[in-house]
This record gives sequence, structure tokens and C-alpha cells, in this order.
Amino acid sequence: MKTSGLITHFVYKFKQKRAKIIFINTNIMARGLIDCHCHLSANEFTQDIDDVLLRAKRAGVKALVAVTEGASEFEKVILLSKTYPGFVFPCFGIHPLQGSGQDLHSVNIQDLEPFLPLFQKYRADIVAVGEIGLDFTPWFANTTQERDEQIKVFIKQLEISKELDLPVNVHSRSAAKVTIDTMKELGIRQALLHNFAGKPSVAMEGVQAGFCFSFPPAVSKTEQRAKLIRQIPLEHICLETDSPALGIEKHVRNEPGNIMICCEYIAKVKGISSDAVMEVTTQNALRLFSKLKS
Repeated sequence: MKTSGLITHFVYKFKQKRAKIIFINTNIMARGLIDCHCHLSANEFTQDIDDVLLRAKRAGVKALVAVTEGASEFEKVILLSKTYPGFVFPCFGIHPLQGSGQDLHSVNIQDLEPFLPLFQKYRADIVAVGEIGLDFTPWFANTTQERDEQIKVFIKQLEISKELDLPVNVHSRSAAKVTIDTMKELGIRQALLHNFAGKPSVAMEGVQAGFCFSFPPAVSKTEQRAKLIRQIPLEHICLETDSPALGIEKHVRNEPGNIMICCEYIAKVKGISSDAVMEVTTQNALRLFSKLKS
């Protein structure tokens, strides 16, 4: 895995500013916000991760659920959790799309199998399996073979979550019903469908299965998700930033510190107070990601 240089950088940055960030370790049962889906191991955060987390703390964030998209991020997200204990909580997962830029392609089982032992090695550290899921966007998965391979990788990781007794942090794009049906068929009970954009009727199938849904800051710029948010009970909603992506401005890096944008937008759509949204979504997150309590 190509992480050794990045790990060294993070350790160096932490030693440089240890006094500055030592107070981040906090009791997350106290009043505050939980970002249930962010990408802290993304390259966009390499240079200033300590400052990013300080801003999140000052914005009232009490815990960050840090997902991965590929195996090259596994050790990096573990290091982040060790560097910021009680604040950064790591997940392991292989995203349905792999690579980047022009090399972005639909996942295959070879992207997962060599790294299966790491799920066991770090089972005590990870709080969920994610980011996993299905992405049937036509220009990435336009053949039955590619979609079937995605489902195979998804199912394998759902089975891992059951074996480890962990929730799943799930991506679904152009595949909402298949994603929810697959989880139901495998008996998944603890799941977060992040940045969900499926039909309200499909979302309600997820609600009936006990799943939660989260929405990043970008949704506040469009009314398309308002119908979804109105229909999904607050008891099934969590907060996320999906940072560094899906912020208010398309080409500006998003951060966990922007989580209050999500909270305030959900409150506006539902016609309730931001305090109510904060309290209920935090309790939802603690119920879903039970390891956060410890």
C-alpha cells in the first residue's frame, strides 16, 4: 500500500502541533454534532488535517466517522484514529468505483480480496464497514457483468459486517432499490445510506428495514431532496458532510466543520428547531455506530 509517506507526514504534523490539538479528545455523549460520513484520509486534507479538525471541533462536532474508498486508505485512517482518539472513528470499505480521473472504473473482486485480512486485523478499531455499495451510473457500469461484479463485492462486504457485528456505511447511485433489497436479503439491520437520492417510496422501504439516511451540505442548494427529507422520519436521519466533496460551492473543498449547514437545512425543511435536529440525529448516530459510545 502506498501510504508510508503520508503516514510519516501525519505523524510529523501531529508532533509539531500536539499542544494545539490535545483537547480534541472529548465525551461525545455531550451535546454536539456527529459527522457520520467524511473522507479524512483524502489527499485534499493531507497538508492541514490538524487545522481542519480544529475547525470541526469549534463548529461543535463531537465525532467524525471516517470512511475509505480503497484499501490504500486503510492504514491511513487507522493512524488518524490513533492520532485523534475519541474524535476520529475509522471505517474500512471498498467503494463500488475504483481509481480516479480517466482511470475510474467499476470495482471487481480483485480490488477487495487481497485486503480481506485487514478487516480482521483491525476489527477492534473500525466502527463500520464503508464506504461500500452500488453505483450503476451508465458511464461507469454499463454492462450486466460490471453490475454483477459490483453486487458480488457489495455482498462480500455486507457479510464481513455481519461477521464483525458492525453497521455499514453505504453509497447508492442509480441503484437505490437494488442496494436496499440486497441489504434486506442479507439480513442487514444497521445501515446508513449516505447522500441518498432515490425515490421516496424506496427510501421508505429502507426506513421500514430500520436503516438511516444522511444528507451533505450540497443538498441545501436544491429542492430535489426536500421531499425525501420531509418524508423520512427524523429518527432515521443522520448528519454528514461527505467532505472534501459535496459542499455548498462545487469547486471549494468541503470540511466537517460545515456540518451545521446540514443540520439547519433539515430543520428548515421539517419546520423544527436546529437544536431538535442536533439532538435526535446525534442519538441516531450513537445508536447506529454503537462503538462511538465507548
